[in-house]
Amino acid sequence: MTENKIRWGIIGPGSIAKAFQGGVAGSQHGVLAAIATRNPDKPGLAADFPGAKIVHGYDALLADPEIDAVYIAVPHTGHAEWAIKAAEAGKHVLVEKPLALSAFEIDAVFHAHRKAGTFAGEAFMYRLHPQTAKLGELIRSGAIGDVRMIQSSFGFSMGKFQPEHRLFASSLAGGGILDVGGYPVSMARFIVGQAVGKPFADPIKVRGTAKLNAEGTDDWAAALLTFENGIVAQVSCAVMANLDNVLRIHGSDGRIEVPDFWFAGGDRTRGLGRIDIIKNGQTETISVGEERHVFSFEVNAAAQAIFAKRNELAAPGMSWADSLGNARVLDQWRKDAGIEYAVETSSGRVNTLDNRKLGANEGVIPKRAIPGLDKQASAVALGFEDFRSFASGAIMLDAFWEKGGNIFDTAFVYGAGYTEKLFGEWHTNRGTREGAVLIGKGAHSPLCYPDVIAKQLTQSLDRLQTDYVDVYFMHRDNLEVPVGEFVDAMDAEVRNGRIRGPFGGSNWTRERFDEATAYAERTGKTRPMALSNNFALSEMLVPIWDGCVTSSTDEWKQWLNARQVTNFSWSSQGRGFFTERAGRDKTDNEELVRCWYNDKNFERRDRAIALAKELGHSPIHVALAFVLAQPFPSIPLIGPRTLGELDDSCRAFEIKLTPEQVKWLDNG
Repeated sequence: MTENKIRWGIIGPGSIAKAFQGGVAGSQHGVLAAIATRNPDKPGLAADFPGAKIVHGYDALLADPEIDAVYIAVPHTGHAEWAIKAAEAGKHVLVEKPLALSAFEIDAVFHAHRKAGTFAGEAFMYRLHPQTAKLGELIRSGAIGDVRMIQSSFGFSMGKFQPEHRLFASSLAGGGILDVGGYPVSMARFIVGQAVGKPFADPIKVRGTAKLNAEGTDDWAAALLTFENGIVAQVSCAVMANLDNVLRIHGSDGRIEVPDFWFAGGDRTRGLGRIDIIKNGQTETISVGEERHVFSFEVNAAAQAIFAKRNELAAPGMSWADSLGNARVLDQWRKDAGIEYAVETSSGRVNTLDNRKLGANEGVIPKRAIPGLDKQASAVALGFEDFRSFASGAIMLDAFWEKGGNIFDTAFVYGAGYTEKLFGEWHTNRGTREGAVLIGKGAHSPLCYPDVIAKQLTQSLDRLQTDYVDVYFMHRDNLEVPVGEFVDAMDAEVRNGRIRGPFGGSNWTRERFDEATAYAERTGKTRPMALSNNFALSEMLVPIWDGCVTSSTDEWKQWLNARQVTNFSWSSQGRGFFTERAGRDKTDNEELVRCWYNDKNFERRDRAIALAKELGHSPIHVALAFVLAQPFPSIPLIGPRTLGELDDSCRAFEIKLTPEQVKWLDNG
């Protein structure tokens, strides 16, 4: 990096890369240093990218110390891969839209750049053009009164369906929604944001539809976005229909029309910027009168962020939160339309997101022995019932595995069986089954009967693509059924080899567990050895869900310690009680107030805050370390939704609480 210039390299020499090259040439703070291609002998490269050295291969460009920042212009399916690899190489990136295929992938990209301390931006270049700033100014000033409805489209026709073309192929994430649908969505969110005094706004409801082709991608599509303040946006896109491509903003006093806003009414070189204000039958045309290259503005904005050591673009550019919000709309639009790209399925995604083989099961998460289990198990277990696609779930499963985690918490009822299916696809795809500790659960109320266990386990094993679980829990108890009947049912599965480790109950009482143990010893059956009850530094005051049991009371701790029963604790961090979401003056979260708010828990929270400050950690780390430091086998279940949350949970392993600290945190 020179004093006033960012040395850019481009990955992928396509048409959009040529346009970006023009933007760099016309920018104040950029110079094009290199273009990376897998075909360096391709004719015309030197002419298309004057002055740039031709680099053979994308990895070679990332390894070049003379490159400061990278513009990623490969097909959509390579965006996340090369953006993550750029972060690992210490390079800043500007990624052509869409930044990645989903919000989950984008979050993983941002996580990589957050760790690297590098800049990452999504290249919706229209957002940095002066036309967008002017449009925002008009909306904020009330030029058409209160904004009420937005209509925005971007559609063109390829004329002929070409299944191998990037605009159609499912393996290349084709279709209009990802290729051009992000433009009308991002503009609608920008306009609503300006109307309410924010950089952008996210809709509270998205309803989408599309006409799909033989590849299962969209030829044309439309969506309805509803915002909290009542504004409605109609957005549409197409790769097989010539839409009018006009942005219309309807207000209480008139409307604004902007043709082809993504190029400021021009093309990939110039866009003067034209905005029509139509009121009372009269049209006022505002010309921004901008002569500079349309891509030069994002080049300069990225440079300014890099010089200022910011990770993201400043408004009206796409900040990280803005890009994530935009992707969530596109995700829902695709879901409503029934679109899952081939590259997102288990057969299409055989490698990690950055396109490498899954690494070894070793890292910051330590291993331990669990009574009744013949393999080493990680100190925490991963719950992943929130994931609804293989592509999103695999990101977290891969990361957990490579950090040393190998316990996976599944259940017959989670996601109506989808999480079991997801794990089955993942371990089959990755070859991790023998190294994994798989928790299965069944017989949830109202179907909480002994004869349900075998039937549901058969279905679960089919979904899980395995012939056994390592740990099994009856998901709820039914006190109307003699406990021996449940022990008999689970013992039969142990003898059949379908449960190969400890079994027990989730949300069982001490009395019921003792009764089950006595029955097993009396009859020569396999005795229960594990529980999955709530356990945390904060005591659950009332059940979060019907039938839930807490093991956080003093009586429970004495019982667990005396019997050395392994407890796989759910809600092990108090469901946010040790974060800033909770507090004596914060009463908007009904669940937190109902389940965790009392003086004793707040005193524990105060002590966790004090100790965290002393240790240089956060209270949530201390709360998790408390569960890990119990004198009985204690396995917390964690449910991170993002890689950042997973990394944050793993910081608890940096804390080694003494018995005295554990006692002080609990009772002062």
